[in-house]
Amino acid sequence: MRHLAWTMAFAVAAGASAPASAQSISIVAAENFYGEAAAAVGGDRVTVTSIIDSPGADPHEFEPTPSVARSVADARIVIYNGVDYDAWMDRLIAASKRRDRIVINVGTLLGRNAGDNPHLWYDPVAMPAMVDALTKALSAADPAAASGYAARAAAYKRSLAPIAAKIAEVKKKFAGEPVTATEPVFGYMARALGLTMRNEGFQTAVMNDTEPSARDTAGMERDLKTGQIKVFFYNSQVTDPTTEHLLQLARSASIPVVGVTETEPEGTTYIDWMLSEIDAAEKALAGPSS
Repeated sequence: MRHLAWTMAFAVAAGASAPASAQSISIVAAENFYGEAAAAVGGDRVTVTSIIDSPGADPHEFEPTPSVARSVADARIVIYNGVDYDAWMDRLIAASKRRDRIVINVGTLLGRNAGDNPHLWYDPVAMPAMVDALTKALSAADPAAASGYAARAAAYKRSLAPIAAKIAEVKKKFAGEPVTATEPVFGYMARALGLTMRNEGFQTAVMNDTEPSARDTAGMERDLKTGQIKVFFYNSQVTDPTTEHLLQLARSASIPVVGVTETEPEGTTYIDWMLSEIDAAEKALAGPSS
């Protein structure tokens, strides 16, 4: 995966679950947005630890510490993104055998494979699928509390409704509009919004830390220079010459630029994060008069 210039450190921190009982179920989530949902579904029956819990962290490059390995080894339920986004979790799971452990790989739930866009949390179906799998896992591990898990899961999925509503609103107004990006961070959401994403070959090369072909590079630069697109998305956690060059081309052509992130901003929630990104896209698509 691409080596990114990140400015903040990794942290292993407890998720937002309520104080757990003495016999709580231990859950380890590779990313904090999955841990946040796990805490909401599990309530005071679980203890949630999120490994990537810092806004500037790069899950691609993360090297787990012994304490992270112990957390995974001790966990009853493990949740991670998969699709090679957090491949270190595969190694940790394989290195620590636990017969009763339940592993939830979000990529597997969605039928995604290595080489596919790994930024699954931008796909509106990803979080509900994870919540359903987690509810099943918790109910199997703790049958006496199954009704509580089901009720909290239903409430959490209802809380996602504003995202679906906003997507439908933006799609109705802007479906088919051509957009592009430095890499496919926002790709699943752009598809959900009905946008036409251009230069996907260029984006995949950048994501995989390989040199885009001359043809893909020329196509990207032509789209920007000639104003063939309505919005240019970029990973705002990345600073490198390629990104800066493309940003300059977009701004010179008066193309609205929208920064998106791979990790949940500090002091927010998954729902607010997604709504903020969609709002920014809508404003850019509406143009300067918005």
